[in-house]
Parts: sequence; C-alpha cells; structure tokens
Amino acid sequence: MSTVLSARHLNKFFYDPDTFQVLKDVTFEVQTGEFLSIVGKSGCGKSTLLYLLSTMDTDYDGEIDMAGTTLTGRSQNFLAQFRNEHLGFVFQFHFLLPEFSALQNVMLPGLKLGRYPEKEIEERAMEKLRLIGMADYARKPASKLSGGQQQRVAIARALINDPTIIMGDEPTGNLDRANSENVFRIFQELAAKGQTIITVTHDPDFAAGTDRIIEMSDGKIISGHENSHRQTH
Repeated sequence: MSTVLSARHLNKFFYDPDTFQVLKDVTFEVQTGEFLSIVGKSGCGKSTLLYLLSTMDTDYDGEIDMAGTTLTGRSQNFLAQFRNEHLGFVFQFHFLLPEFSALQNVMLPGLKLGRYPEKEIEERAMEKLRLIGMADYARKPASKLSGGQQQRVAIARALINDPTIIMGDEPTGNLDRANSENVFRIFQELAAKGQTIITVTHDPDFAAGTDRIIEMSDGKIISGHENSHRQTH
C-alpha cells in the first residue's frame, strides 16, 4: 500500500463574526485504494476538512500532499489543473446540467481536461455509464432521470478522468435507503478495483461498510479505526 494523501497539522480558523478554530491539528494519511469515511456531528469540522483536501480552500495552516505533490502554497491555476486531473467529486446534490444528456454530463470534465480527443472521451464516458449500470440512459436528459439515477451519473462524471481520489460530500444524503445502498455498492466495487475514496457522511450504515472511519469532534480527530468486519450491504 502506498500513501496517496497525507495531511499534516492542519489548523483552520474562521474570522467572521468572531475568531473560531474549526480544525485543530488534524493529521492523517490515506492509502491507495482505501475507502474512508469521515464522520461526526454537524459542526465538527468534517466538511471543512474535505473542502481543504479538495484544494478549494487554501487558507489554512499545515501541509497537504496528494499523489506525490505538495499542494500547500500552490497557485489557483495549478490547483484547478490538479483537481481536474486527480480529483472526482460527488456531492449531496448531483449538480448535473438538466438540459444535457447523461452522456454529455459525464463527458464535461473530460472535455475540460482535454487529455483525449472528443470521440475517445465519449467512448470513455459510455464505459463509465456501463460501469454504474446507466448505459441505457446515456441519451436521456438529466432532468428526466430519477434522483438515484442522477446521483449514479454524477459518480460516472467523477470517474471520467480516472481520478487519483474520489471525494464524496454526503453522497447519499439526498437519497432513500435503496438508492443509498446502490451508491454504496458502486463505491465499494470501485474501491475493490483500487480506487481511493474519501466520503463525509452522516449515514452510520454507509460508514460502517467502509474500510476505515475517521471520527471528528470539535475540530479534532478523536478516532480513526479500521472496520475489521466490513458489512456487506
């Protein structure tokens, strides 16, 4: 196992309206192919931590390394390129473009990265849709898909550039039990193939099935234990 992400001594303050320390000396590592969940009560700092790891927020003390690259202190341009190449995002809300087809939505980050010609990006997008069981819906406008289907398309979109890490922020937060389990299964299968996944979740069943749980409270990591008997959903 190699270390794909290392966060060292992360401290983060909010200054408005008062100075408030939201992350307190957070240090941990993530291994390649690990499926990790970050849990804790609302306000414990877990979403802020994910936001820092995603490179969207650069205002922190400490150091973040990912895929052998130090990300702390880099320019916005560098980070935008790094994100597109190395990170895939799945949020609570799918953020698909409603008038675009499922296929077009999945292609978008690939077109933006521009690593392959358009025809090849389309073929790769179809491959990702097949992987998540949505190939039959490729030409359907996103607005005509159910919530669970839209979230699966969002996962395919996160996968299009073969990211180093997929980051999920409450990826099942908007879904019913059956669709949550569906999304969980997809993540589990991806991790089994070596995809690194970090999710912030409120769902104890979802967290219980991941390789490792990092529990946060009051801006600190209070436990980081491996799930010895991963549940199969």
